[in-house]
Amino acid sequence: MAGRRVECLWKRHVAEQLKQRDRVQRQAFEEIIHQYNRLLERSDLQAVFSERLQTDKYEQQNRHDLSPGVDGGRSDSLQQEMAQMRIKHQEELTDLHKKRGELAQNVIELNNQIQHKDKEIQSNEAKMLEYQQQISHLEGECRELRNSLADLERANQTLRDEYDALQITFNALDEKLRKTTDDNLELVTRWMAEKAQEANKLNAENEKDSRRRQAKLQKELADAAKEPLPIEPDDDIEVLSEDAGKGTGETSPGGQPSRTPSKRTSQPPPPAGLLDSITNIFGRRRSVNSFGTSPEPAEAASMCSDVRVPSTAVHIFDAHDGEVNAVKFSPGSRLLATGGMDRRVKLWEVVSGHCELKGTLTGSNAGITSIEFDSAGSYLLAASNDFASRIWTVDDSRLRHTLTGHSGKVLSARFLLDNARIVSGSYDRTLKLWDLRSKVCMKTVFAGSSCNDIVCTEQCVMSGHFDKKVRFWDIRAESIVRELELLGRVTSLDLNHDRTELLVCSRDDLVKIIDLRSNAVRQTFSAQGFKCGSDFTRVTFSPDGSYVAAGSADGVLYIWNVLTGKLDKTLDKGHSSAINSVSWSPSGAYVVSVEKASKAVLWSDM
Repeated sequence: MAGRRVECLWKRHVAEQLKQRDRVQRQAFEEIIHQYNRLLERSDLQAVFSERLQTDKYEQQNRHDLSPGVDGGRSDSLQQEMAQMRIKHQEELTDLHKKRGELAQNVIELNNQIQHKDKEIQSNEAKMLEYQQQISHLEGECRELRNSLADLERANQTLRDEYDALQITFNALDEKLRKTTDDNLELVTRWMAEKAQEANKLNAENEKDSRRRQAKLQKELADAAKEPLPIEPDDDIEVLSEDAGKGTGETSPGGQPSRTPSKRTSQPPPPAGLLDSITNIFGRRRSVNSFGTSPEPAEAASMCSDVRVPSTAVHIFDAHDGEVNAVKFSPGSRLLATGGMDRRVKLWEVVSGHCELKGTLTGSNAGITSIEFDSAGSYLLAASNDFASRIWTVDDSRLRHTLTGHSGKVLSARFLLDNARIVSGSYDRTLKLWDLRSKVCMKTVFAGSSCNDIVCTEQCVMSGHFDKKVRFWDIRAESIVRELELLGRVTSLDLNHDRTELLVCSRDDLVKIIDLRSNAVRQTFSAQGFKCGSDFTRVTFSPDGSYVAAGSADGVLYIWNVLTGKLDKTLDKGHSSAINSVSWSPSGAYVVSVEKASKAVLWSDM
């Protein structure tokens, strides 16, 4: 119905426009056409007059021929009159021809205008046809859009209904989450309280055991002091007593010392100071390790005084099935640990320049990314790609702790100096501080970028990140003390023996030493051909801090002299792929490097 109404409207509009054009154009040319018609009538009248004059002329000539002498004067006058009329008619005819030419010109111009107008009409009709088609097309699109709008409104209403339902569900789940969180908090509080009670009980039992041992020791010492020494009758043993006169009131004659044949003499108990000293010794022995570790072995590392720069690959061996990511010497230099993508940590014993497999630590569910021994060499800490860190005891290769909580790969984990806490850095851009006594995460710090490596001092943690920055964290304040931005992504960090210099490797193929006292780059090492092979390439100081060792992407081991800043050694015979990690033994005698293939190389100057 609406379409028919629109069609009637535009037809009526076209008819009114045509009538308006007819009125305007007709009014403009109506006078010209009227004059033209009058001229045509006069022209026809003139033609009639001319025919009459010709007829009259012939009749006059005939009359003159018939009566040449009659009425001569009259004929002259008639001829003059006719000549005047002829002249007059000729003039009128000339004017008529002139006006006819003008009118013809006007007619031509009007015809041209009419043709032009006809062309305009045809063009307008074509445009009108095109506009009609466009109108039809647009009307169709309007109908489609109306239908689409109706569909969208229905869909929108459906989505609103679904949103309302989801909002109700979300509110219910949020309430459930809140209750679950409260329950979880209550359970954690109860669990912590129970753990505290268990710890108190354990401490009480340890205290009782300690007291029992002390009492037993005191009793044994007292019994040992009271027990008389066996004396043979034939022995001539002289017993001296400082308080002989005081105890019995008797003295030997002449003041000489008495000789007691075959008689048992009781000794007084030892002074209390001796027992206290023994108790203190045992007390100190029990507090050597804060979370139940064994005392440090006799091979605990000491400051190396003789570092030898390696020159030869003394042992090349297959360490893992696949890529080897991490390597570390134990503090005593006797053991070597390697970690690979085969999810295993292997312990190797270094004997006379040869590595012999001692044990395999299992339990990780993904590739190992870093390895760290505690200061005593009793525990081994490894980070892995399964979002966790794990601790094994070295002696029995048993898994002791699994620390989970990161939401990304754990790329580095380190013991703090007290060996009772651990710091881990992850791909999830966080650092976590773990307490091994309670086995829980104490703190979580958001670093803003993926953490590739970590080193620790007493109260400061230094972390290297993907965003080219080295960040210094205060453990107590959980805040960044300062930042240092380099020119490439940080892949490795290492501290020298006195923890005053920080070694940094980055993806701009530079190895730098940062003075921690001035917080400035003190030295930069580079070499022709040296290229950092990955975002996790590890470099190391020598035990005395005099040398720096780093592996390149082409399988070459580079060693720089810190004092001169120059390249000291280039070892290129051993690896067939990029070197991932390097470790220098605390004794200074060996350097070990591992590669992206399965091999490890033990270097020395032997």
